[in-house]
Amino acid sequence: MDFSAIVSDALRSGIGPIAAVYALAAMGLNLHFGYTGLLNFGQVGFMLVGGYGLAITVSTYGGPMWLGVLGGIACAIVLALLLGLPTLRLRADYLAITTIAAGETLRLFYRSSWAEPVTGGVFGLQRFANDFYALSPIEPGTYGVWLVRFSSRDLWVMIVGWVLVAVVGGLLALLIHSPWGRVIRSIREDEVAARSLGKNVYAYKMQSLALGGVIGAVAGMMQAIQVQSVNPDNYDPGVTFFLYTLLVLGGAGRILGPVVGSVLFWFVLSFLDSALRQAIDAGHISPDLISTSEVGAVRFALVGVALILLVAFRPQGILGSRKEMLLSGR
Repeated sequence: MDFSAIVSDALRSGIGPIAAVYALAAMGLNLHFGYTGLLNFGQVGFMLVGGYGLAITVSTYGGPMWLGVLGGIACAIVLALLLGLPTLRLRADYLAITTIAAGETLRLFYRSSWAEPVTGGVFGLQRFANDFYALSPIEPGTYGVWLVRFSSRDLWVMIVGWVLVAVVGGLLALLIHSPWGRVIRSIREDEVAARSLGKNVYAYKMQSLALGGVIGAVAGMMQAIQVQSVNPDNYDPGVTFFLYTLLVLGGAGRILGPVVGSVLFWFVLSFLDSALRQAIDAGHISPDLISTSEVGAVRFALVGVALILLVAFRPQGILGSRKEMLLSGR
């Protein structure tokens, strides 16, 4: 087995563009769940409207890319209002049901034949991020150190993605330690007490939902830019559950929790994928036990087992607080 190739694949995934995209989306979810106590099971819906807002503006209507970014952000705010207005005055489970239903409804709507002239239907939209790559100062080629190497295009997306993670993380840290942040944390701990102190809990929840949704939409744009494509089937409900996995792994209610969770998640997932494939090729694992076509499912099963053990022995994750994971405190 070539362990240098296994480690190389794992390191590339752990710090690559997809890890940055998921870290960014999980930061928005962290604002919802980790800091405000909102059960949002449809963060992928915000990623979808962000990615499609950019793609439709540029590819379908021929608009500039900056207008597509504004369009994606506007779509995320509208979606947050549509989800939050009828549900945020109710129990938390109503928001959970509404968000997971909305995410799946949007996916089906965008892939429908009725919407195909605008969204591309099941084929999606492609090649709408040329202006983004035209801004790259990196000459074509391959760059990296030691075992880790990236193409110039991936390196450019990765730099922009991690810079966005740093900027959003800094802004969230300032917000969470401001009076606004103390209010939303008090809502998470005891909503009735916050209301008794004269705080408009409904308005604060709505602001948190909209802000976290916009962050998710920006992550969706970066995901679309990275592959120069949007397809509705890339936004299935499993994406949101991956994001919760990152939060549980890194620690909810911590600024760096989603970042650490995303890096570890993609590192471990890629490590298992490469190690299992090489073990099968080398004959260390019988193809009768696991075939190469089953590796994708097996690696998720192993990550699931690891997650169960983590929840059992360290439910607060790597950086989180055990107290903040107690549902009885919400």
